[in-house]
Amino acid sequence: MSKQAYYQLKKRSALRDHNEQIVCQLVREIRRLMPRIGTRKLYYMIKPKLEQQGIKIGRDSLFNILRKRFLLVPKRRKYQITTQSKHNFFKHPNRIKNLNINAPEQVWVADITYIRTNQGFAYLHLVTDAYSKQIMGYQLTDNLRIESSINALKMALKNRQFKHPLIHHSDRGLQYCHRDYIDLLVSYYIDISMTTKYDPYENAIAERVNGILKDEFDIGEGFLNHLQAVKWIKESIQLYNHYRPHLSCGFLTPYQAHLTNKPLVSTWK
Repeated sequence: MSKQAYYQLKKRSALRDHNEQIVCQLVREIRRLMPRIGTRKLYYMIKPKLEQQGIKIGRDSLFNILRKRFLLVPKRRKYQITTQSKHNFFKHPNRIKNLNINAPEQVWVADITYIRTNQGFAYLHLVTDAYSKQIMGYQLTDNLRIESSINALKMALKNRQFKHPLIHHSDRGLQYCHRDYIDLLVSYYIDISMTTKYDPYENAIAERVNGILKDEFDIGEGFLNHLQAVKWIKESIQLYNHYRPHLSCGFLTPYQAHLTNKPLVSTWK
């Protein structure tokens, strides 16, 4: 190797290390807010800032950089049953199967997921818009009482922006079949839909949002107490709705997708 080639190689190597440090710094800044956000969304979020500094990298290169520096996020698989489906309340049929969801507030999906704290389990009751993936209402409590699910629904109703027909879809849990919950839906002329059996794929959007909050915002465990969990989850849902790009919304945030008049193009397979 000639002297000129040696110094050119050394210069390229130093430039590559410098660029990788900038990439990792931008990734860490986002991860401070969303500790486990995936690489595809990171690439979309940091690409404009890199281009401003004259740095061009592809998505595969970003994967390689994060892998080399141990910044890839491993998947976690945990499961806790929160559905109490053994009850005598009426179970409604599935009205959204094969339904083409093409507008915000056409379908809301509801679910409950558990949160682990040092004081025991807490339960996050969620109501999410199926089209925009925006979380419309939520309630974090230390119980699975019907009132907690009703409070989440009341928040969603308060945040409702459109008055066209709406379907509420959920599993067949006691909370969603209880007459108090059903009466509230009926009073707002909301149609009711439920899964036909205990199959997470029949309420896949709600399950997916649960997974995003736990995997990317790290809300599943590690809280000292309930108050700390409440504060963290409030901030996480705010970031999720207004800051995190969504693959199934064409990289719009849920808030942006909820207000757009253009068809959403999914980049998720």
